[in-house]
Amino acid sequence: MDEIDKLRDEYASKKAKIEERLDQFQKFFNEPYSWFYREGNLILLPVERKDDERIFEELCFCIFTANTSAEMGARAVDAVRSVLTDGSAEEMTRRLEGVYRFNNVRPAHIVHTRNYLKDSFNFQLKSKIKSFKDKNELRDFFALKKDIKGLGMKEASHFLRNIGFKGYAILDKHIINSMCEFGILKSNDKPKKPKEYLEIEKKFIDFSKQVGIDMDELDLLLWSRKNGRILK
Repeated sequence: MDEIDKLRDEYASKKAKIEERLDQFQKFFNEPYSWFYREGNLILLPVERKDDERIFEELCFCIFTANTSAEMGARAVDAVRSVLTDGSAEEMTRRLEGVYRFNNVRPAHIVHTRNYLKDSFNFQLKSKIKSFKDKNELRDFFALKKDIKGLGMKEASHFLRNIGFKGYAILDKHIINSMCEFGILKSNDKPKKPKEYLEIEKKFIDFSKQVGIDMDELDLLLWSRKNGRILK
C-alpha cells in the first residue's frame, strides 16, 4: 500500500469525526455557541452572548494560536473571555501570566483590533463578514488590513475556517511538512508573502483533488496525523 492509499484509509476511519467538526464550525457561526477547553478537549457549549462577541472571541483565539498551539490558544481565550470586548491590554496580560507565553504582545494586538472594529464598523463583525461576496476579499480583509493586528494569511484562513467558511488552506507547519512528505513541495519553508501563500494553497487544492478528499477535510486530516487529534 502506497502513502496515498494509507492517507485514504486513514481518512475513511476519521471521516465522521472530521465532518462533525466542520459542521460544528458552521453551527458556531449560526447559533449561540462558544468553544471551551475542558480536560484536554475543545467542546462547543451554548452561551448567552451576542454573535459579534462570540465571533470576536474566535478571532482572538486565532491571534493567540499564531506560533503556539490550538491548546494554548484555547486556554488563553478561557483566561480572558470575560474581558475580550471591553478589558484593557494590561488586564489581559495579568490574566494570561503563567497561562500563555506571549502574554504581553497579543493582548495589545487584540485591543488594537477591537478598537478598529468598534470605531469603523460599530463592532458589527458578523454583518461585516457577511457583506463580502468574494472569498479572497474576505480573507484579505483580515490578513492584510493593517488595523487587524496579529493575523496573516494563515491565521485569517484559520479564523474563517473556524467560523464555517470553506475553501481556505491553513498552511501551518503540520500542513507544510505533510506536503513535503507527499512530494508536493520541495521545501518546508513557510510562505513569507501572500503571493507565495496563494501558490502553495493552489498546490494543496490540486492535491486534494488528486486524492479525492475535500480540501477542508484534508486539512483536518493532515493536521490530525501530526497532532494526533482533530481540534480546530
